[in-house]
Amino acid sequence: MRVLFLSDIHGVPSALEAALAAGDALGFDRIALLGDLLYHGPRNGVPDFYDPVKVARMLNARKDSIVAVRGNCDAEVDQMMFEFPMMGDYTLLDAGAETFFLTHGHLWNEHRLPPAGVGTVLAHGHTHVPGLKKLECGLTVFNPGSVSLPKGGSGRSFGYFDGDSLRICEI
Repeated sequence: MRVLFLSDIHGVPSALEAALAAGDALGFDRIALLGDLLYHGPRNGVPDFYDPVKVARMLNARKDSIVAVRGNCDAEVDQMMFEFPMMGDYTLLDAGAETFFLTHGHLWNEHRLPPAGVGTVLAHGHTHVPGLKKLECGLTVFNPGSVSLPKGGSGRSFGYFDGDSLRICEI
């Protein structure tokens, strides 16, 4: 199974469109949305081209391929915009060779490990900084970065699992 990982869209349709176009070119079976889909949060400025209604329409058009979790900027009112569930704090995704513990990162991350087995990939966003590393405990931590508001000197990015390996892709 091929998985496209998107996080921290924060209501910017042009960034989402670019990430989806790149993902379409790679080919994927599932889209894992790692939270912060519509709202930009009180600590971030309003992003350019902010249009959460358009982002919701774009994602709803792909609802059959989406598995999603709630970010710290997502609220119950956001769920009303979507035709797929997105309010869980985590979910598991079995992608053949890998099991992914999907979460946003504000509750579980490399400093507060989730209740997941050895060999599981902890996939989260939240920091807006992409990263991929293996911990001594046997978990792999994967952060695809932010589709719209990159931080830490990184560029806009998403994650991709081709069925064998994980990678971070710049937009």
